Amino acid sequence: MFLSGTRFAQLQHGVSSLGKLKKKSQFGGIGLLIDGVLFAISSDGELYLRGNSNAEILFKARGMEKFIYSKRGIPVTLRYYRVNESLWRDQKQLSEYVHLAYRYTMEEIIDRQNVPLRLKDLPNLGIALERQLWKVGISKVEELRILGAKVAYLRLQQHRKKTSISLLLALAGAIEGCHVAVLPEQLREELISWHSELVHQNSDYHSS
Repeated sequence: MFLSGTRFAQLQHGVSSLGKLKKKSQFGGIGLLIDGVLFAISSDGELYLRGNSNAEILFKARGMEKFIYSKRGIPVTLRYYRVNESLWRDQKQLSEYVHLAYRYTMEEIIDRQNVPLRLKDLPNLGIALERQLWKVGISKVEELRILGAKVAYLRLQQHRKKTSISLLLALAGAIEGCHVAVLPEQLREELISWHSELVHQNSDYHSS
């Protein structure tokens, strides 16, 4: 369920000076974007603003609650904060918060482009997996993205005692830039099928 007509009109008024508002499916709801910048989500008739930097501090102080997205029964807390009733009644403050969400999201995107990420900074990874990737010749984020999750998984498989579908999905999520729980469904199914076939082939090889 999307926002009511009245609330959507309020939101449009708040972003009128920023640009044209567009919608796309996101996290089980509707993502709201301006110039490709995802700054808010609508889910179950509620509006959640993206929290970054100082905006997040203000949202928390206002008593705005975090958005919890359930994927396959797994709750994932995201940095989006629900616009409560008192904020809906204050159009000036609402417009200000919408601008903050957009501006800080924009700044975050620019910072991310300017500062090279380490592997450990990607979703689902961490320092331990980063070191394992180094050992198999993958030391940069761009190298991981070029090789892809399957090749990276196969390299790790040669150096780890145990690998699993969870590792493959974690690598794919890191490349996609998302938590493994919100990996695109089509990609998830393709990887599960590929991994199942790989396990079957390995089983045949060892039994022959």
